Amino acid sequence: MTLSVGDKAPDFTVPSSSGEPLTLSEVYGRRTVVLYFYPKDDTPGCTVEACSFRDRYDAFSEAGAEVVGVSSDSADSHGRFATKHRLPMKLVSDVDKKLRALYGVRATLGLLPGRATFVIDRKGVIRHVFVSQLRFGRHAEEALEVVRRLEGEARQGASASSPA
Repeated sequence: MTLSVGDKAPDFTVPSSSGEPLTLSEVYGRRTVVLYFYPKDDTPGCTVEACSFRDRYDAFSEAGAEVVGVSSDSADSHGRFATKHRLPMKLVSDVDKKLRALYGVRATLGLLPGRATFVIDRKGVIRHVFVSQLRFGRHAEEALEVVRRLEGEARQGASASSPA
């Protein structure tokens, strides 16, 4: 079963395309996290999706979010994919598919690795889930809308709690 809004995001540490390990809780302690699962590096739909996140990367950063892509490809494959398409986000390897299982990202028709996006707030709570195998660009669009809303809520909360 796919995790839902309000669930605590399971923590993990995995290798990233930069060669450095990525620990989810260290990232969401500093920034909102957009964690997107995709089937395979350098395939048509996954390239469209990754480039959609790339094209909005500055907007995600300005809104206080870190984008992390997950597939079962190796770190070397991620490195080639990121270089070829100038992808600024971190890509992490889930070779054994444990992250997919942890987040409940199921295969489509029992064959294709699933495609799902989770927005995780700075407390580690899942605030948005979008699952669609075919609506590649919509993953980044929806995630950015949620990240901007969360950043706005955080600013409102900070200004409401500061003395006038």
